[in-house]
Amino acid sequence: MRWQTKEQLTDLLVSLVQHGSVTLSGEEKRLASFIYYQLNHLDYFQNNPSNLELHRMEDGRSFVTALVKKSTKKETIVLVSHFDVVGVEDYGVLKELAFQPLELTRELENYVDTLPNEAREHLLTGDWLFGRGVMDMKAGLALQMSLLERVIEENWDVNLLLLAVPDEEVNSQGMLQALPALSTIAQDHDISYKACVNSEPMFQQYPGDDNLYLYSGSIGKLLPGFFCYGKETHVGEPLAGLNANFMVSEINKLMEWNTELCEHVEGEVTPPPTNLLQKGLKEDYSVQIPHTAVTLYNVLFMKKSLPEWEASFLAIAKQAAENMEAFCKEKIKQYQQFAAFNERPIHVSVLTYEELVQKAKEIHGEHEIDLRIFSVIAAFSHLDEREQSIKVVEEVASLCKEVGPMIILFFAPPYYPAVVTEEDNELMAVAKSFIEKMKQEKNINFVEQRYFSGLCDLSFIGKGDFTAKERLPYNIPVYGTTYSLPFQDMESLQMPVFNLGPIGKDAHQWTERLDVSFSFDVFPPILAEFVKTIYEK
Repeated sequence: MRWQTKEQLTDLLVSLVQHGSVTLSGEEKRLASFIYYQLNHLDYFQNNPSNLELHRMEDGRSFVTALVKKSTKKETIVLVSHFDVVGVEDYGVLKELAFQPLELTRELENYVDTLPNEAREHLLTGDWLFGRGVMDMKAGLALQMSLLERVIEENWDVNLLLLAVPDEEVNSQGMLQALPALSTIAQDHDISYKACVNSEPMFQQYPGDDNLYLYSGSIGKLLPGFFCYGKETHVGEPLAGLNANFMVSEINKLMEWNTELCEHVEGEVTPPPTNLLQKGLKEDYSVQIPHTAVTLYNVLFMKKSLPEWEASFLAIAKQAAENMEAFCKEKIKQYQQFAAFNERPIHVSVLTYEELVQKAKEIHGEHEIDLRIFSVIAAFSHLDEREQSIKVVEEVASLCKEVGPMIILFFAPPYYPAVVTEEDNELMAVAKSFIEKMKQEKNINFVEQRYFSGLCDLSFIGKGDFTAKERLPYNIPVYGTTYSLPFQDMESLQMPVFNLGPIGKDAHQWTERLDVSFSFDVFPPILAEFVKTIYEK
């Protein structure tokens, strides 16, 4: 067998990492073919060619499915993984080695004094491998390929379907476009899906967290945006306008790390919000103040509904507006000691994107606004869905200048539902028994965690509350054009989900690394036993 020993798995991982499959890159496209041809070397797929497929996506990328059908039962476990990675600019002078894990790990010995303490300690043990994607999540993919090979060679009485997808790091288009394929495979091969197991690495709940986790769900994600439309003026007359960059800074004070927006569910808590984009939208230098700006936030959730989140974000926008008004009033009062002028009251309106569009249609007509929105999306088709959303809001807001200054609450793609397996009492009991067995037989302590906090594709295949589908078309400016979610497919495929993966550290950082000794020596039989236990229940 090719992928069973620690050394073999390391070699496989290195070959996967050497394809620098940054999302939307050429290497992301090529890696799908590489995975397909690696699996095609297995005799099982030579003898069952229809069980291994390279599925072409609408944008030219591909995902891979590999069905190993060894049981007479219809029930099948889906093994899901993604093979795209984030960029490598954070590696600095080591950027050229980011996709060469063996060379990078050796070279880091020359930079040992620049490493954070924990990363330095790990490097010096010789047990850790550094590089982009070694943790998130090509080690998980290698482990799943290894498990597939083992099931074939040892002739297990199970059915497994490996699904390896691109684009998890941006919009999860790989997973979303794979959903219809999963339904087709189930029909063509007369199988049904019992559960899905992802092998994303374990994520720290807090700095220094060394717990091992078995997750039975995945956290949800929102990307709320606040578009600020101020009032233009010459920099020589700043008090006659309202700077939009100042407006977004007031919102950031209320949003960044706001623990009141952390959701608590039975001992688990979401990380606080953090800013993912903040910028003024003035394109060229001039002595006119910026009067449009935007900010986007990563907000993770578990149980809270989209309408509840809308209410929370509107409350923050209204508080920010009050703060802006009070600030301006106080500064004008202070400046009046130097110059006598009449105070200009400033009022900042707060609207949702839905309300903004409705107001624009009342002023300009429904046909005109719909045409303008479509034209903006078409004109900026080369931009991603977030930038397109911002352009649409900017266009519609410009048609309602009389309402300004104003803050517009909108949502940008992507949206990830929160999913959990807790209602499946039988499989949850199996998971708890598995955790206890690992403790008793292997002295390995796993902590049961409902929500995987790193975000993953399980959000689109697990069991969750999909009522957000009623509100998303009114909140996301590009919904139904360049972005949408296949809720019908998602609801038809809902299944219990788990995440059990290797040990790594520092995802999306230049110190990203994998504990090779645990992940490729201790962990493979653990993953195999978990999948087998779930299947046999």
